[in-house]
Amino acid sequence: MRKELTIRGLLLGGAITLVFTAANVYLGLKVGLTFASSIPAAVISMAVLRAFRNATIVENNIVQTVASAAGTLSSVIFVLPGLVMLGWWKGFPFWESFWIITAGGILGVMYSVPLRRALVTHSDLPYPEGVAAAEVLKVGAGEHREEAAAENRQGLVALVISSAASAGFQLVTAMQLFAGTFAAYFRLGLSVTGIGFNGSLALIGAGHLIGLTVGLAIFAGLLIAWAIAMPILTVLHPMPGAVADIADATWSHYVRFIGTGTIGVSAIWAIIRLVAPVWNGLQSAMAAERARRTIGGDTLPIVERDMPVSVVAVVSLACLIPIAIALCVFLSGSALGSMTMPLVIAAIIYIVIAGFFVAAACGYMAGLIGSSNSPVSGLAILSVIGASLLLVLLAHVAHVSASAALVAYALFVTAVLINVATISNDNLQDLKTGQLVDATPWKQQTALVVGVVFGAVVIPPVLGLLAKAYGFGGVHGLPAPQATLISTLAKGVIQGQIDWSLIGVGALVGTAVVAVDELGRVTKRFRLPPLAVGLGIYLPAPTTAPAVIGAVFGALYNRWVSGKRNAAAAKRLGVLVASGLIVGESLFGVALAGIIVASGKSSPLAVIGTWFGNWAEVLGVIAFIVTPILLYRWIGHRARNLPASPGV
Repeated sequence: MRKELTIRGLLLGGAITLVFTAANVYLGLKVGLTFASSIPAAVISMAVLRAFRNATIVENNIVQTVASAAGTLSSVIFVLPGLVMLGWWKGFPFWESFWIITAGGILGVMYSVPLRRALVTHSDLPYPEGVAAAEVLKVGAGEHREEAAAENRQGLVALVISSAASAGFQLVTAMQLFAGTFAAYFRLGLSVTGIGFNGSLALIGAGHLIGLTVGLAIFAGLLIAWAIAMPILTVLHPMPGAVADIADATWSHYVRFIGTGTIGVSAIWAIIRLVAPVWNGLQSAMAAERARRTIGGDTLPIVERDMPVSVVAVVSLACLIPIAIALCVFLSGSALGSMTMPLVIAAIIYIVIAGFFVAAACGYMAGLIGSSNSPVSGLAILSVIGASLLLVLLAHVAHVSASAALVAYALFVTAVLINVATISNDNLQDLKTGQLVDATPWKQQTALVVGVVFGAVVIPPVLGLLAKAYGFGGVHGLPAPQATLISTLAKGVIQGQIDWSLIGVGALVGTAVVAVDELGRVTKRFRLPPLAVGLGIYLPAPTTAPAVIGAVFGALYNRWVSGKRNAAAAKRLGVLVASGLIVGESLFGVALAGIIVASGKSSPLAVIGTWFGNWAEVLGVIAFIVTPILLYRWIGHRARNLPASPGV
């Protein structure tokens, strides 16, 4: 019997979780994006388990499954910090946070069982990161053992070197030798607009992973936001002050809500497209359950061996108990205490129903553009609007006007829902990897549950550390852009201050983009992923611009190595370089948080000071462009010297 779901694999996945989940939490709070840890986790797993002669490709697959499942739960940071911003929480209570992450995440894993059949087994979605992870695993366990071992060793070196380069870049930035952000704002007649980007190598890596098609779609969103919407809106809503302040205020108060509407329409369209596949997946799961009972589970093909539907149902119902308890505890002692029962029942129904549909949309987006780049927070926006409208209705019926408590409760419900939904954003990537390496679905689904628990243990203390070190918002705090926006939306809906006209404009933009993309789907020529366009509109330009640059860099690198020796291996190693850029910067951010807490200084590593002036920007731009180019050239040349094997 082959080794697959092993104790050592689960423990190794848990150890990797500590690192990558912490990195994801920091990255998400800083720039509003998270990354998939499947590929680096797979490389580390193969390097460690190679010491055991009986290690298998499917055991390595379990390790990356545990690590990536835990990492994806960091998306809860798109909501939970809002409770601290509102003053409802002073920190992040461990057990309350642990249970909503655990119960919500496991419920999401259960949803992924029928979704696997709809979106993986019977789907032609590309799953870029899932396929890449499978390629890495196949190389590490390939028939050409010597060649595979050589590439695996080189992959680990690539991951370590690029991580060190990224962390080193951030270290020099923290010392204030390099500027961290490069931006220019200017007037065009009566209008104001600008251009800028963060000096973040992590975003270069994220851009490589999303690919050129999605990168160009994000660029289209940037053009809509900064070349069209900003000039128009700054004329329609003139403000006094510095140009940079006007641009920032206009984008925050107007343009971003257009992006919200674009993402909303795009997500709804994705869900509509999924109705038939999900229904077919449910029917397929029921058919497999009948076959299991009739002829025995061991005789079924591996691809059909999901968790039994009966187990899925029981576990799903069991998850609702701690969710209900957490909701009751949250309401106890608040102004909504008298409405605890109807509010909890309504929230549970909303989480169960909306959670499934949002999970399906997240899974579809992950299959289309990769889980690192899927705009999960856009679906969180829809979720919080839905939760807020539901609570407003209940409060109106009960004649309750405790708006602050309603806003906090809406965020808490959305935090649970986002765990239910986003787990499928990464899980289906993992299940695609499993399909390609002939893994057993039920064993991988069990590993996903274990990964959820590991993630729930790590996330609350890391959030607490970062909150204490940096704080959220303000000049020196972590921006937490998604949590800020979602909190604003909850207050806007509940307090009646939201501008629905801007969301409506975004919906029209989204409709037009969907039409263009559907035309491209038919003609098979030009694609414009609608969700990526929405992401380009509603995320800050300094965040998305480096991702576009990274997408171009990645495409140029892949084109450069395509005609050379070991082209396939070079492309895989390029993916590991991109992953290292993300990991290094993120881990440095977490380490810096610890230094800030220990020293009590906001910039404990600064040795230069602002007197360095424009040279900090010049050196920063040069290093930002040159570093990834040198890394790509280095790994491309190293790939040529690897021993070649057929098909590699």
